Amino acid sequence: MRFIGRRKAEQAPAAEVYTGLRQQVLSLTPDQLDDTAFADAPILALLMETGYPEAVATLVVVADGTSSLYFSNGGGFIGAGTHAGVADASRRWLETGGEFLPRLGVITEPALPAEGLTQFVAVTRAGLRGAVAAEKELGQREHALSPLFYDGHDVITQIRLVEGG
Repeated sequence: MRFIGRRKAEQAPAAEVYTGLRQQVLSLTPDQLDDTAFADAPILALLMETGYPEAVATLVVVADGTSSLYFSNGGGFIGAGTHAGVADASRRWLETGGEFLPRLGVITEPALPAEGLTQFVAVTRAGLRGAVAAEKELGQREHALSPLFYDGHDVITQIRLVEGG
């Protein structure tokens, strides 16, 4: 992991750690990335957040290769992008995100999605862009953003394979 600081769960409540990690990504700027080569990327970071009854699952991929999956009620996998399968899936998801960027509206402070909804947030040099859709529609390929949803789930699959879950 390159830019997200590590904090142990016992240092702060799970919700506080989650909120802090999420806010770091949402406020990411090009100069925070380790390699200036990433500063020209159309998307600095891409998030896919899905609301479930017990928590929100947040997938984060950053242009520098950082890939993480974490949960609003605690836990997750941070820095999984160092593994080849995760890195490849993450790169593909960022490419798909670039293709769908024109379909994402300008947003300022995205709230967490409600249960049954999936939110996409692209962090760009010009600010945040995003969209929300019903997870069911995305999963049944009934929504224009379904390819972005499926490529995000490919990243999650690769993270779970690496983490043994």
